[in-house]
Amino acid sequence: MYYVGVDLGGTNIKVGICDGEGNILKKGSIKTGAERSADEITKSMAELTLQLISEMGLTAADITCAGIATPGTADSAHGVVVYCCNLPFLEYPLAQRFSDFTGIGRVLIENDANAAAKGESVCGAAKGYRNSITITLGTGVGGGIVIENGVYAGFNFAAAELGHIVIDFGGEQCACGRRGCWEQYSSATALTRQTREMMEKCPDSQMWALCDGKAENASARTAFDAMRLGDKAGAEVVDTYIRYLACGVVNLINIFQPEVLCIGGGVCNEGDYLLKPLLEIVANEQYSRHSVDKTAIKIAKLGNDAGIIGAAMLSL
Repeated sequence: MYYVGVDLGGTNIKVGICDGEGNILKKGSIKTGAERSADEITKSMAELTLQLISEMGLTAADITCAGIATPGTADSAHGVVVYCCNLPFLEYPLAQRFSDFTGIGRVLIENDANAAAKGESVCGAAKGYRNSITITLGTGVGGGIVIENGVYAGFNFAAAELGHIVIDFGGEQCACGRRGCWEQYSSATALTRQTREMMEKCPDSQMWALCDGKAENASARTAFDAMRLGDKAGAEVVDTYIRYLACGVVNLINIFQPEVLCIGGGVCNEGDYLLKPLLEIVANEQYSRHSVDKTAIKIAKLGNDAGIIGAAMLSL
């Protein structure tokens, strides 16, 4: 059996043809062209999908199910994108229109972060667990919750906005309108901001040399690289960042007690420099620290393909 996974983003559309185990057999990508109408964007998604299907020597009839991971609020029960701030989708029947344009009989949709969580659950770091949470440290902090193997989206399909849990009342302004949201402290964007702020305070820090003397060249890697060189300012940035990250992780564990919590995003490339101190803090602060069974914390496995694979596996 073959499954189609579509990862619809504000900049790029990625499509993959997968087998039942979540292995991507063929994939391709195109620019989204977010300035176009919803139907025009969906037609482009469909054209790329049919092209890949044809290149594999298949037809739409050979596809068991297609899944679309979309930003915004996705009414998965009716296949409708309720609202998306980055794309012109408002009460748009995405599943039906994609089916119309491709001839694929069964099409499901899901919020992109939820789809990534589903992918990790079915064939990633959370495989074999019935209850899991996946967070992604990127521009913001994305999140998805899987309970008894199903995505939990809330009664209105808007649940799991985990990046908007407040960890610092009255803290940094967030684009959502609140202050102190977790993603303002634990996203890759936040880490970059924290690095630049520390550089301004510490003109002798090795972070300046790593950035060719320009604060705007700082990235989420800069403080970690400086720390490994023995730079105290870089080490302070990393320590503070990990403590913020741990604060949110402990909150999630205390609320949901998932079997496993997966962390994805480019920051995770730091490996044990990130994970080891994080685990130590979580072990000491989680309410269940005296329990025999505790939440496992793992690095997500699917990387940039999480959206494709998660979308393709929505029917499983």
